[in-house]
Amino acid sequence: MNQPIHPVPLAAIDRILSLAFEEDYPRGDLTADTIVPSEAQATAVVKAREPGVLAGGTVFARAMTALNDKTEVTQLVADGQKFDAGDELLKVQGPAISVLSAERVALNLLQRMSAIATSTRELVDLVSHTKARIADTRKTTPGLRVLERYAVRCGGGVNHRDNLSEAFMAKDNHLALLGDGEELTEALKSVRARLGHTTAMEVEVDRIEQIPAVLAAKVDIIMLDNFDVADLPAAIKLIDGQAIIEASGTVTARTVAAIAEQGVDIISSGAITHSVRAIDLGLDMVIA
Repeated sequence: MNQPIHPVPLAAIDRILSLAFEEDYPRGDLTADTIVPSEAQATAVVKAREPGVLAGGTVFARAMTALNDKTEVTQLVADGQKFDAGDELLKVQGPAISVLSAERVALNLLQRMSAIATSTRELVDLVSHTKARIADTRKTTPGLRVLERYAVRCGGGVNHRDNLSEAFMAKDNHLALLGDGEELTEALKSVRARLGHTTAMEVEVDRIEQIPAVLAAKVDIIMLDNFDVADLPAAIKLIDGQAIIEASGTVTARTVAAIAEQGVDIISSGAITHSVRAIDLGLDMVIA
């Protein structure tokens, strides 16, 4: 991976962890607080039970230290790096009660983030022989977008717009209110006249007949939504370099290479964030 993986601000991580512990640790840990000696110390390692790509080391560490700042976490595999089943990924040392109490929150986030990084890397590797880049969508878990999008970057993907305020993107339901042909072109031109000169315009089309009207408005990006692979060459030829081409919908490990090979610039996938299965990671106590 050649691109930098920009980190998540610590304040954003801590806000998420505050809510997570409010949910899972509202009045302490009834089990650990009553059965574990208060002076007991623990050493534990996070082990992979299947291969994947790591994401969320800092999130795991912040979770582990949130309940007791005397806990120490050492990351053994860097975010964005592949690991195999049996690999040790992180090491934890600290008061046993706080290690046990923070375990579930820390692992839940690490497992989900690593799953997203792993699913992203799979698609990235499948299109590596083309110019296409893999991007996420806004189909993220409410409240966890900043973490899930970081995980996409760890997997070698790029992020789409962060939120509704960040970019102009007209989708099918917007276009349904604007009409077709010249009516659509004029509506988009009116938008262009009101937007700042640094704001990109993206428009989603779901049939090739919409493309000429969108092109006439000189938009920056055209998303080809749910186009059959067989229909992509005609759409790409019609656009003819006048806009960045994004393909979306029906993107899977089975279809992504064929989509990329048609010559699109971006392939966006909601599945890499909304349909992943948590990577199987475990926190195992080290018994001296």
